[in-house]
Amino acid sequence: MWAPLYPTGCVTLKAYSEILAYRLVIVSLSPSLFPLSLSLSLSLSLTLSLLLLLSVSLLLSLSLTLSPLWDLNRTWVFQGPGPSLQPQTMLLDEAHERLYVGAKNILYSLSLERVNHQHREIDWASSVSQVEDCLMKGREKPECANYIKVLHRYNTTHLLACGTGAFNPHCAKIRVGHTGQVRQFELEEQSIESGRGRCPYDHNSPVTSTLDRGELYIGLYTDYWENDAALCRLNNQSYTRTERDDRQQLNEPKFIGSVVIPDNNDRDDDKVYFFFTERGTDAEGVNKAVYTRVGRVCANDQGGQRMLVNRWSSFLKTRLICSVAGPNGIDTHFDELEDVFVLKNKDEKNPEIFGLFSTTSAVFQGYAVCVYHMDDVRAAFNGQFAHRERPEHHWTPYEGRVPYPRPGSCASEVNGGGFSGSKEFPDEVLRFVRSHPIMFSPVLPLHRRPVLLQTEPGGRRLTQIAVDRVQAQDGHYHVLYIGTGDSVVLKVITIYNKDTDTIEEVLLEELQVFKVPFPITEIIISAKRQQLYVGSEVGVAQVRLHQCDLYGSECADCCLARDPYCAWDGITCSRYYPAGVYTKSRRFRRQDVRHGNAVQLCNGLQIDGEQYQGAAERQVYGVESNSTLLECTPRSLQARVMWYIQRDPDREEVGGDERVVITTHGLLFLRVRSGDAGVYVCQTVEHGYVHTLLRVTLHVLGGQKVGALIHRTGEEGEGEGEKKATCHLPIDTSPGPTSRLPGPSSQLWYKEFLQLIGYGDSQQVEEYCERVWCSGKRRRKTKRRYTQPMEVGERKGRGKGDPHRAPRHTLDN
Repeated sequence: MWAPLYPTGCVTLKAYSEILAYRLVIVSLSPSLFPLSLSLSLSLSLTLSLLLLLSVSLLLSLSLTLSPLWDLNRTWVFQGPGPSLQPQTMLLDEAHERLYVGAKNILYSLSLERVNHQHREIDWASSVSQVEDCLMKGREKPECANYIKVLHRYNTTHLLACGTGAFNPHCAKIRVGHTGQVRQFELEEQSIESGRGRCPYDHNSPVTSTLDRGELYIGLYTDYWENDAALCRLNNQSYTRTERDDRQQLNEPKFIGSVVIPDNNDRDDDKVYFFFTERGTDAEGVNKAVYTRVGRVCANDQGGQRMLVNRWSSFLKTRLICSVAGPNGIDTHFDELEDVFVLKNKDEKNPEIFGLFSTTSAVFQGYAVCVYHMDDVRAAFNGQFAHRERPEHHWTPYEGRVPYPRPGSCASEVNGGGFSGSKEFPDEVLRFVRSHPIMFSPVLPLHRRPVLLQTEPGGRRLTQIAVDRVQAQDGHYHVLYIGTGDSVVLKVITIYNKDTDTIEEVLLEELQVFKVPFPITEIIISAKRQQLYVGSEVGVAQVRLHQCDLYGSECADCCLARDPYCAWDGITCSRYYPAGVYTKSRRFRRQDVRHGNAVQLCNGLQIDGEQYQGAAERQVYGVESNSTLLECTPRSLQARVMWYIQRDPDREEVGGDERVVITTHGLLFLRVRSGDAGVYVCQTVEHGYVHTLLRVTLHVLGGQKVGALIHRTGEEGEGEGEKKATCHLPIDTSPGPTSRLPGPSSQLWYKEFLQLIGYGDSQQVEEYCERVWCSGKRRRKTKRRYTQPMEVGERKGRGKGDPHRAPRHTLDN
């Protein structure tokens, strides 16, 4: 069972809420300690004085982890001129090196190199008369805009764009010029025409479309009230669609995706596949069942001569199954198709289809990814037709005679029969296909089950999917990029073990591509550029598919990451290329995606109990009878964390109980005792490799002494207000706990604590703290200077990058 994890290396609000779930009470020291901890948590440096109190330590870790994580030059974001971009559709144009984005009233052309540099735009808003007419029909003003929903390459020099036009759809040609010429981007006014049947009226209406050889294949609701759903083909000469009001063909569909896939080398035999969900026609009552369907038509279908005129003569559909086997033969079905991705390969006749599904249950919410092979899809369409005598009867296989040519086949040389087009088909064939559009056998997924599952309560909502095929040292892998409802892209691989018939799901990264948690509405992948282009209401983000150096500077960390893009080259973790690609020798490349065997690949060098002295070290101070967190998070999301306490000459493993809890973010003492003081070692174990991350020395202070000292320090501060240091923490006069802070001179309180813990060199600490407070004040002033957006090309200090980015892991040292 797979559930998204949070990126390691920081204690975020997630970690803080986890601590609160264990009923952590920070303010239990004394009433006056809490406001003091709030003030000190504003500091950005771990001074010795701040480490003395647990409450201070926890709040400080929060402020550190809330600092920007966007400075790795991995993400660039285009947000447009307005408060929200609201992209409706995106089109990748590798030839022109542009990303076209259809949005509200505007069509954008973005650079594939950097989406936030050198963009162009076309204003295509609804006219005043169109808006007035829309408002008179009872629509709200935000609805009466031109939302560009359809966008395709029409030819080598033009795009086809269609927008809702304030509930009056229109289409137009967009000139982009020839490849290599001076780039153009302009709307040809003389090409504007009605878009009815080619674009929905409402921008919230589901639509899918694809354009092939100048013909637009589209699934949409064709009318204002969304009563007429249709699968259509439009060109300059003809208009072909599904039957009106025929619930056997379409019944309240939600269109998801469409693609043209050839069956063979005869282009007349090409098929157009539509993916959608719909209500089952055999379900009665209010709660009708929902099924995911794949529909198919012949690309050259012209309809019939006497019947099915301007209607599909080849339309068939069948069910896509994505389910998990349960006890007693009862399967759990994921029937709601959220998104579909067709992964093309060298053999264009056999792409792989990835479907992102969700459950339709109001009680159980889960998501799954299923993979389908075209051989299985074609087998279902070449199988038996479904039949029933009456609507209340169950579906059964059709056992009667099937007319010739087989219903659903195309008029092509491959199929024979001597028919030059569908208009020559016998009426018997057309009558049969109209009455039997459903196939009896569904399409089953690869391995007969999902390759990825998320069924954990409270898990993220999954919205979009894109897939990249990556060649690694031990084979090819599919890397799944899954968009969520909170602006996160999950990078996942799945590994099938043929011997055990099991699937391992490995979550490689979590990429926070937008600061604002809006649902991701579209993901486009460029394997050529190794970039991901992500759309959300707030903008369009460009994300690198990989950044191998984030996995650390050790062989083990690189190998344990199991990222097929990355390998250890003897010096660092870097991009993996197969032998003969860009370089002749791959002698020192070390990678094991399937097993992640770092012990073998890295010569068995691991940090054991005798060698952990080189690990990072920390000092943590807790107060007796209060809660203390020893923070330690691994770089790898798959690693198991183990804690040990050093008891010379041996060490003992720390086990959890009602007072000590091992969390995903560290070792949590709900009530720390004086006997808990000592040296703690945090180790990770993954695939037999043991790595020591951290040594933490825990000091436990007496609660009564600390409380008395704080009260005494506050009283002394009230009488020494005239003695002010050169730099001091600003005083917050706003109402709330911070208004009870001691005066400015009370910053010297840490001298008393140094005596308490036996630290002698107070002069050195005083100078250090003075520098921290002064530099903190200067940083706050500098930060205000950059509250306004900077011009393109400006940089704010070292590694400014783009703010809309989160790294995979950054160990908080």
